[in-house]
Amino acid sequence: MDKPAGASGLLQRGRRVAGVAAAAHRVWRLPPDVDTDALAPGRWMKYGAEVIAQHCLETLRPQFALQVRPGDVIVAGANFGIGSSREQAASALTHLGIVAVIAPSYGGLFYRNAFNVGLPLLTCRDADAIGDGEFVAFDLDCAFVRCVADATGRALGQHGPRFGCDPIPPFLLERVRAGGLLPQLKRRLQSAATTRART
Repeated sequence: MDKPAGASGLLQRGRRVAGVAAAAHRVWRLPPDVDTDALAPGRWMKYGAEVIAQHCLETLRPQFALQVRPGDVIVAGANFGIGSSREQAASALTHLGIVAVIAPSYGGLFYRNAFNVGLPLLTCRDADAIGDGEFVAFDLDCAFVRCVADATGRALGQHGPRFGCDPIPPFLLERVRAGGLLPQLKRRLQSAATTRART
C-alpha cells in the first residue's frame, strides 16, 4: 500500500461526499490511552508489516483492519500511542492507509515514530468534539481540522465546525512530504551526490 504523498497529497486522498468540494476523510473514533500494543499486538511482532496491520486495533475495534479505507483518519482521546517504542505501531496505520491521527496528546516515542514513517499527527485539544463516522478535512500547514459531513454523509457546508491544532514544526512537515525519515535521508544523499558530481 502506498505511503502518504505529503501534506498537499494528503488533502487530496479521501472519500468523495456529495456537496463537499474537498476530499473527505472518514473518522475512526478511539478512546483515550490507546497504547502501542493495541496498534501492533506483541504476539504478531515476529511477522511483517502486512500481518501486523491485519491485527491493528483488534482489541478495540475488531473490524477496523477489514473496514478501514485509504484516506481515513483516526480521532482519539488523550495519550494516543503510549507504551513501548515499537515503530510498527505507526507503520501498521500507514500500511492500512490512515493518513493522519487527530488527538489532544500523544505518547512521546509514538509521536517521533509516526513522523518518521510519514504519518502526520495533529494535536487538537477539541478532538473529543469530532464523532465516529463523521468526515473531516484538514490542513497540515495551517493546522486545523474541519468537519465537512456528518456520519450519514450529509454535507455540513459552511456550518461544519472548525478546530485549531498545534502548529507542526516545519522540519516534521518536510519529513511528511518526503514520505518519512528514510525517504527524506535518501533524497538528501542523492542531492549531495548530484552536487559532488557536478563539481
